Amino acid sequence: MASTLFRTKNVEQSIKDTEEPEHALRKSLSALDLTVFGVGVIIGTGIFVLTGTAAKNTAGPAVALSFVVAGVVCGLAALCYAEFASTVPVAGSAYTFSYASLGEFPAWIIGWDLVLELALGTAVVAVGWSGYIHSLLDNAGWQLPDYLSGRDGAHGFGFDILAAALVLVLTAILVVGMKLSARVTSVVVAIKVAVVLVVIIAGAFFIHSGNYEPFIPKEQPVPAGGNLKAPLIQLMFGWAPSDFGVMGIFTAASVVFFAFIGFDVVATAAEETRNPQRDVPRGIIGSLIICTALYVAVAIVVTGMQKYSELSVDAPLADAFKATGHPWFAGLISFGAAVGLTTVCMILLLGQSRVFFAMSRDGLLPRFFSHTHPRFRTPYRPTILLGVVIAIVAGFTSLSELAELVNIGTLFAFIIVAISVIILRNSRPDLERSFRTPWVPALPIVSVLASLWLMLNLPAETWLRFAIWMVIGFVVYFLYGRSHSRLAGQQRTPTDAP
Repeated sequence: MASTLFRTKNVEQSIKDTEEPEHALRKSLSALDLTVFGVGVIIGTGIFVLTGTAAKNTAGPAVALSFVVAGVVCGLAALCYAEFASTVPVAGSAYTFSYASLGEFPAWIIGWDLVLELALGTAVVAVGWSGYIHSLLDNAGWQLPDYLSGRDGAHGFGFDILAAALVLVLTAILVVGMKLSARVTSVVVAIKVAVVLVVIIAGAFFIHSGNYEPFIPKEQPVPAGGNLKAPLIQLMFGWAPSDFGVMGIFTAASVVFFAFIGFDVVATAAEETRNPQRDVPRGIIGSLIICTALYVAVAIVVTGMQKYSELSVDAPLADAFKATGHPWFAGLISFGAAVGLTTVCMILLLGQSRVFFAMSRDGLLPRFFSHTHPRFRTPYRPTILLGVVIAIVAGFTSLSELAELVNIGTLFAFIIVAISVIILRNSRPDLERSFRTPWVPALPIVSVLASLWLMLNLPAETWLRFAIWMVIGFVVYFLYGRSHSRLAGQQRTPTDAP
């Protein structure tokens, strides 16, 4: 049993599998494309939504420090991702990395986790995008019927047609080809970065120093919903909300962490990159640095424009300008938010389809989904399947509280990647590594501890949901994946031969 659960797929075999014609992806991306993808997915929900939520409910003006903490945790993980992505340039990100170092069962756990987290992330962002579009339509005097906006509370039914339509359109773009996706993303990223810079520059003129007091609130509000809503670490040590203060920065960091999800998606496109050994590390680290700087600047400006306790949790940037008597900025910001969330949604959809594709190519999921389109050379089958499912979920479901579930899954993946770097350094020191994580094993160990710390600051109910999903994954693996694995077939072949 142990030999099958922890059988590894060596790096050479992983790369060889990508060369099979029916499974080959087109290599068309550069370092600039990858950086644009990273910036495209990172800048979105964090700046336009989570800044207000984390500041008002947890950290106050110190939310800027929360973004720094989350950025440092991601930076540590990014250095580990960069080594793996340059050494194993194969679709699948953390799933592929763990398959090469920890074994099949840990790889399955990560892949199962990533598909869920990226799919939920796509749905969450699609619903958020729809909200901004509805705001723009309302400002223009247009309004969709409630039953087509997901807001028909009177009859308990509603389908968010805009959220579903967005997912389906982006699915079609991803099926047509990565280069088209990169071009679309480049245009959209340029627009929303320009809007963010306008917010930073214009907002700086309306900052009032009194709004920064207190910079770190001494207390957190008692979470509604009982103990399961409280951070797990608070329940473990019996802390009261009044004990927090600085601890609130870390609690907020575990929330705004969702805003940084994206640089790891860059690693899922390694197989479609012309020079992955050089370009993937540049794309990962470059996008992370750019976005961290923008996040901190926006947090400082917004909390300086309006008292943190009065910030909107739905549209903090737009409402902050309304509070200063400049409502016309709200329309511009809503437009930028809608544009920004479009690319976030597309790249999350890209990431989870690539993980699903890699798992099916290894036989852990049906191999029907492992064939690429004969013309576009994209994994069209898993892209279409997941696109339709996510469109339905986004259309029928309000997912405002699921960002935390996405966070815990991503942090878990960070831990696995950091551990994998240490293991692969010892088991395969001969591998060519275009990028080497510095200070191994110290830096990966710090990365593990930092990710675990943020996980402990997530609500207890998030841990419960995560555990349930993992149990379902165990069942699927033992009923299907373990026996249909490509490695399982290779192990049976010598015995079956005459």
